[in-house]
Amino acid sequence: MPLIGTFGAGAARGFGQGGGSSPFICATGGTTSTDGDYTIHTFTSPGTFCVSKLAVAPADNNVDYLVVAGGGGSAASRGGGGGAGGYRESAGTATGCYTASPLGSGVAAIAIACTGGIAVTVGGGGVGFQPGPRQGGDGSNSTFSSITSTGGGGGGGGGPPPSSPGRNGGSGGGGGGEQQTGGGSGNSPPVSPPQGNSGGPGSGPNGTVGGGGGATQSGSSNGNTFGTAGCGGDGAGTQINPAAGTSGSSGPLRYFAGGGASNGNASPLPGGEGGGGSSPDNPNGTGKVNTGGGGAGGCAGGSGVVIIRYKSA
Repeated sequence: MPLIGTFGAGAARGFGQGGGSSPFICATGGTTSTDGDYTIHTFTSPGTFCVSKLAVAPADNNVDYLVVAGGGGSAASRGGGGGAGGYRESAGTATGCYTASPLGSGVAAIAIACTGGIAVTVGGGGVGFQPGPRQGGDGSNSTFSSITSTGGGGGGGGGPPPSSPGRNGGSGGGGGGEQQTGGGSGNSPPVSPPQGNSGGPGSGPNGTVGGGGGATQSGSSNGNTFGTAGCGGDGAGTQINPAAGTSGSSGPLRYFAGGGASNGNASPLPGGEGGGGSSPDNPNGTGKVNTGGGGAGGCAGGSGVVIIRYKSA
């Protein structure tokens, strides 16, 4: 947690404020890039956002953020898809000039109060099918300052019975399909706006399997045919870092936190847009790294990401 800024005797501003040639924040950490007048720090693994100098204007000490947790792993043998990692984002109004996802609407940026380091945690993806519980593993949390995004819930186990429900998480895992099982709850624990959605239920005895929930959409069960896979819920798109390669998709928006498709006898249906396993931009079952996508077909979820953006010119 950053310390409160202090003022020396007779000083016109606090230590670490102003000074130097730039009137804006100076900081290090992660992979640094620029977008016009703004600097972006992208953390794909744990690190420290280290502020060496504050901006002269208080408004320029506000930083926008995206915090995505690791996605849940999926189960095999008609097991459920992994839920996406929790998705939390500010509205983008502090640093302007880009489009945030609707999930960031009305969410304030973080005010940096003083110089020093702020720990950043990037959650790993949950493991795939585990022979013991026959469920996918939960993803791990990602954090920045006061913001915590919860790892995605693992997918529920399928055959042979008994099936198991999807696990709760940022987004919930899909339910296993040999029996009637529930999808895991999303937005668990609850935050506002919600960080994710529920997984689709399994609706046995016909073996319909639930897809994992995504940032903007619940997972589906997709009918009632034996062994039918369910789609993962869609992720959320943002321009907080417009650079190519910063998510599981291309185009003007970068998508994160898509739910994984479930595992069925038929060809897997798509995972959710934004890194979900078996999604159009990621055809294999593993959730794409640094997207928070849920796994599909018994594969692991994708690791999360933390992105920080502020005015620097």
